[in-house]
Amino acid sequence: MIWYEVANASEYLVITGSGITDIKIAKKAWILPGQSYTKFDVSPVNYTFEVQAMSAEKLPFVLPAVFTIGPQIDNDESLFKYAKLISPHDKLSNHVKELVQGIIEGETRVLAASMTMEAIFKGAKEFKQEVFGKVQLELNQFGLLIYNANVKQLVDVPGHEYFSYLGQKTQMEAANQAKIDVSEARMKGEIGSKLREGQTLQNAAKIDAETKIISTQRQGEGKKEEIKVRTEVKVFENQKEAEVAEANADLAKKKAGWAKESQVAEVEARKAVALRDAELQREVEKMNAMTQTEKLKADFLSKASVEYETKVQEANWEFYKQQKASEAYLYGKEKEAEAQKAAADAEFYARKQKVDGELYAKKKEAEGLISLAEAQGTYIRTLLEAMGGNYMALRDYLMINGGMYQEIAKINAEAVRGMQPKLSIWTNDSGETSGVDGTSTGGAMKEVAAVYKMLPPLFKTVHEQTGMLPPSWMGSLTD
Repeated sequence: MIWYEVANASEYLVITGSGITDIKIAKKAWILPGQSYTKFDVSPVNYTFEVQAMSAEKLPFVLPAVFTIGPQIDNDESLFKYAKLISPHDKLSNHVKELVQGIIEGETRVLAASMTMEAIFKGAKEFKQEVFGKVQLELNQFGLLIYNANVKQLVDVPGHEYFSYLGQKTQMEAANQAKIDVSEARMKGEIGSKLREGQTLQNAAKIDAETKIISTQRQGEGKKEEIKVRTEVKVFENQKEAEVAEANADLAKKKAGWAKESQVAEVEARKAVALRDAELQREVEKMNAMTQTEKLKADFLSKASVEYETKVQEANWEFYKQQKASEAYLYGKEKEAEAQKAAADAEFYARKQKVDGELYAKKKEAEGLISLAEAQGTYIRTLLEAMGGNYMALRDYLMINGGMYQEIAKINAEAVRGMQPKLSIWTNDSGETSGVDGTSTGGAMKEVAAVYKMLPPLFKTVHEQTGMLPPSWMGSLTD
C-alpha cells in the first residue's frame, strides 16, 4: 500500500526501508511498500540545572543555569545525527536530560577547576562564554544546538559562604571609603572657611575704602550706605567669628588628644628607658660574675695546664719509644714477607714454565695425531675411490696389507702349541668297487660300515687325549 505522509511545521519524517541506504529525512514524502517512518519534533526545550563546581583553590560554588537546546535544523549532517541518536527518545525524558546535564556539568567543572574564584567572579561573562563554547562542541556530536543560555549569579554551597563574605568585605570597604571621604570633605570645609574669612576681610577693607570715597562725594547717600554696609559687615563678621570659634574648639580638642598621646608616649618612653637600664644593669652584673668565674678558672687552669703538659711530655716519650720499636718490628716483618713473596713468585714461575712446556708438548702431539688422522683419512678415501667404492674389497686389502691374516695364524699356532695336543691322522680303505659307469657298488650298508670303521680310531684318540675309555657295551680297545 502506498500513501503520502506530511509532517507538521515543527516536525520531520524519518523514513527507512527498501530503496533507502541509511535513513531519509523529509517534511513530506510517499511511503512505499517495505518502508516505515516516524516523526520527530525539532522544537527546542528548556533545561534547568544547578551545576556544582569547584575552583582552582578547592572552593565549591553553584552555577544556576537555564539552557534552551534543540536540533540543528540548518545542518543536514547534524539533523541526521539527531534523528539517529536522540529522536528515538522523548526529548523531555530523563535520558536526554541526563545526557545534556552530564555534558554541561562536566565541561563547567573542568573549566572551573583551571580558574581561581576571583577570575571566575570578575570575568563572569568570559567564563559563561567559555562554558557555552565547550558545551556546544560536545553537543555537536549529537546534532544539538544551544539556542539560548541564561546563567544566573554564582551561589554559595551550603556550609561555604565565600560570596556572602565577599559581599560583607565589599560593604565594609565602601563604608570605610565613605568615612575617609567625609573626613576629607570636613578638612576641605575648614580650609575653605579660613580662605573665605580672609577674602571677606579683604573685600571689607576694599569696600570700606570705596565707601569713604563715595561718602566724600555723596555725603548724604554715603552715610546711609556706609551704615548699611557696616551693619552687613558686622553681621557677616559675627557669623564668621562663630565659625572661627567652632573651628578653634575643634582644634583645641585635637590638641588635647595630641597632648594626651604625647604624655602617654613620654610615660612609655620613660618606662622603656627604665626597663632598658635594668636590663643593662643585669648584663653588667652577669659580666662581673663571668669575669670572676673566668679568673678562678684561669688560676686553676694554669696549675692544671703545667701538670697536663708534664704528663703529656712523659706520655709522648713513652709513645715515641713504643712507636719506634713497633716500626722496627714491622719493618722486619715486611722484609721477611717480601722475601717469602719473592720465593713464592720464583716457584710459581718455574711451575708455570713447566706446565706451559707440557701443555705445548700435548698440543703438538694432538696436532700430530690430527695430521696423521687426516693423512689416513685421505689414504683410505683414495683407496676406496680406486676400488670403485667397494667397502669389502677395501677391508680385505687393508687386512692383507696390514698382515692381519698372518698375525691370526701366528696367534692360533701359539694357542695350539700351548695346549700341547696329540693329533692322530687316520684313513680307511673303503673296499668299494666301481662299476663300468663309475657308480658305487657298496650297497646300502656302505654308510653303516663307514661308521663302524671310524669308531676304533675315534675311541683311541679320545683315550689318548683325555684318558677316558668307552663303555663296555660299546666295545673295548686292544693293544
